[in-house]
Amino acid sequence: MKNLIKYYFSGWIHRDKLSHSVQEQQKKREIEYQEALDKKKLPPISTTGLKVFSQFEEDGYTLFLFSILGHGKKTFIEIGAHDGINSNCANLCVHFGWTGLFLEGDAHLIKRGKRFYSKNLPSSQEKPVFKQAIVTRENVNELIREAGLKGEIDLISIDIDGNDYWIWDAITEVNPRVVIIETHVEFGMNPIVVPYDPNYMFPGKHPVYHGASPVAMQKLGKKKGYRLVVTNERGFNHIYLREDLAKDLLPEVEIATTLTHPNTSASFKEFEPIKDWEYIRVE
Repeated sequence: MKNLIKYYFSGWIHRDKLSHSVQEQQKKREIEYQEALDKKKLPPISTTGLKVFSQFEEDGYTLFLFSILGHGKKTFIEIGAHDGINSNCANLCVHFGWTGLFLEGDAHLIKRGKRFYSKNLPSSQEKPVFKQAIVTRENVNELIREAGLKGEIDLISIDIDGNDYWIWDAITEVNPRVVIIETHVEFGMNPIVVPYDPNYMFPGKHPVYHGASPVAMQKLGKKKGYRLVVTNERGFNHIYLREDLAKDLLPEVEIATTLTHPNTSASFKEFEPIKDWEYIRVE
């Protein structure tokens, strides 16, 4: 029953997020950021968090970034998109006219997302593509190609509670300007990654034994030509900016400064029972 309600009434459930006033408020912020850029008085990105459709503050950070960078082609890929509504790309799609690719393994969530966007976007706006797939290192580039995406895109978001690190590492088909990706703060400052398993499904053999530490993810980002510019308050959702963009405006963030939230510090204890399991150390 709950799933049926969400399927048929998702527009009504999210009506406040869809309102024109929400769009106007964000367009006003965008102008303010652009004026601040002209005056060389930009606020720190860490102060710009805002939640509309995102789970945490990511909508505010992407609004800030693309106010400065420009919206480009307005193209995204979201891997582990859920229904594409509670996501890191929905706000850009709904309020700024973006389009792109939502990849999700659950057919019911795909169906719900397709209905939501068909009902709640202007008829003239290109609708995002939904693709049901379990994304792996082996198929991620093929899935991107099949959607007709290649070269520079504006944003990629990866949140699959497992092989996130390995998926980003494997992507070569597109060159995003901004990357949002989940890390595993329970690993603390250890530069480690759980070995790749194409068949992994959360929670696996232990709910904490998956993914990559913040330090390991930052090292991967540097290898791929990106720098970490902000995280959510609790430090596990990283936002990376390609190195050729806005280097004078957005410096790299030190990992240690992102792991100070009390809940984050407390989570380090969850690593203890699995600290001697198999990991790949990223140098």
